[in-house]
Amino acid sequence: MTVHFIGAGPGAADLITLRGRDLIAACPVCLYAGSLVPRALLDHCPPGARLVDTAALSLDDIMAEIRAAHQAGHDVARLHSGDLSVWSAMGEQLRRLRALGIPYDVTPGVPSFAAAAAALGAELTLPGVAQSVVLTRTSGRASAMPEGETLAAFAATGATLAIHLSIHVLDRVRSELLPHYGPDCPVAVVFRASWPEQRILRTTLAALDPAIGRDERTALILVGRALAAEGFDESRLYAADYDRRFRPVGAAPRFPE
Repeated sequence: MTVHFIGAGPGAADLITLRGRDLIAACPVCLYAGSLVPRALLDHCPPGARLVDTAALSLDDIMAEIRAAHQAGHDVARLHSGDLSVWSAMGEQLRRLRALGIPYDVTPGVPSFAAAAAALGAELTLPGVAQSVVLTRTSGRASAMPEGETLAAFAATGATLAIHLSIHVLDRVRSELLPHYGPDCPVAVVFRASWPEQRILRTTLAALDPAIGRDERTALILVGRALAAEGFDESRLYAADYDRRFRPVGAAPRFPE
């Protein structure tokens, strides 16, 4: 018996890995975060599978379901939205599974920032503009930010910021970023990336209206010059005179055939 933690992607039911889909189809028990995971993914579950929406469950309740499946010898598909490596609350579940000696594995999923960038048709790292993407958030009731992990500190680097779980404090986001990025810095707010009701707002820091997040529960805020840059340098990767292993150039290439 194994608990398979599966990144269910950002919302569109077909944005899931083949491995994730096949694991769902093979597990007689499926625990899923119903508030965020699209119901269409449950169509991959085998007939008669036990489907448990964990949205209203406590961690103890979730572990009780897993222990019951373990005792019955049933594999579990544990679905979380997006990718499991960030803000998934997977770590605390894994810690308990290790204590109980219950086997598990992890299958990554498409993260929301990648889906948002795709919706924008944007590369977040452009030569000479930004070569780093910072995934961050503001403090919330569920988890406080550690000291030193502030929007201002990240903004000082000039990196592209992907700010999660902060749509309700846009006024704070704007005030902390303005001194570092300037009023004309591009901003994109992507509501429910990849869902049928996806919505995109493109604006600037100065024009960012805090009221847009008043009735929204989840949205991703992207901030940085790369979102609207046009005069950036071209990467050397595909330059005709760039000597690389798979395309040696010149009389004495670095990687001779």
